Amino acid sequence: MAIPLSADRLVSALRAEGCTVHEVPGWRDHNRNHRGAWGPVHGVMVHHTVTGPGTDVVGLIYNGHSVLPGPLATGCITKDGVVHLTANGRANHAGGGDGAVLQAVIDESYGDRPPAPQKHDGSPGAVDGNARFYGWECENEGDGRDPWPRVQYDAIVRATAAICRAHGWGPKSGIGHLEWSDWKPDPRGFAMKDFRAAVAERLAHEPGWNPGEEDDVALTDADIEKIARKVLTLDGVIVNAVNDPNNTHIALASSARNIETIVRRVEAKVIGLGAPTVSDAQVTALAAAIAADSALADRIAEKVAVKLAARLAN
Repeated sequence: MAIPLSADRLVSALRAEGCTVHEVPGWRDHNRNHRGAWGPVHGVMVHHTVTGPGTDVVGLIYNGHSVLPGPLATGCITKDGVVHLTANGRANHAGGGDGAVLQAVIDESYGDRPPAPQKHDGSPGAVDGNARFYGWECENEGDGRDPWPRVQYDAIVRATAAICRAHGWGPKSGIGHLEWSDWKPDPRGFAMKDFRAAVAERLAHEPGWNPGEEDDVALTDADIEKIARKVLTLDGVIVNAVNDPNNTHIALASSARNIETIVRRVEAKVIGLGAPTVSDAQVTALAAAIAADSALADRIAEKVAVKLAARLAN
């Protein structure tokens, strides 16, 4: 039996996995627990929102609509990769589904996919999925043509892995709505088999792992000093790494797990070189400075920029 995560534990798990989390005001007390059970929980269900540009998709998932009251999921994962938390408890996302699928998820006993569902909401013998699954509503038109940006797909993988890791579950605890109900097609646009493989790869590493991050730890003291001296020479220069949409170093890879350590080493070195303090603006400026140095840029520029932008944004 798995007891649902508390709000604090959920937030901590998501952030440890490298997710960018937005706590929608009121989400900690927002749920449908008055309408039925919440728990024991056994898995995470992935959906698409069937929404296009111009929709307040986070508001929709939080509030629901005239036919189905909110919250409509644990969270809404938007195309920019932000995990917007919209519910702490039961939410109207899974509906009724197949008990054989639930048992296969509990046992993690299936192969590439759970047994084909034979039930749906309202059918005889359907199981209440809202009590058993966390839910991610993921912003997408759901027509099979609307793309899934890499940053969004990565966030869905991370968010699912975060919950699985917190509960001690494996990747087969993550399923799509189409694998739960014979009425549902979502998520459309990627294969759940491949999605579970990505979750499995993440679970095989420490929380917050990023592909290729092992190379990042090879920065030498000479590298750090070189960066630090660049920061000193940029005293008083502010590079707007947060608001410049054309800064490709911001738009590329997500930050490496150890990048905060690298930044702290740079700051410490700057102080050791004679600067009494180092501002966020100075350290942010290093993102642009090292971009001009190919040897350093190839190794850390984009990761440093992403991390520093996140720090400033917060």
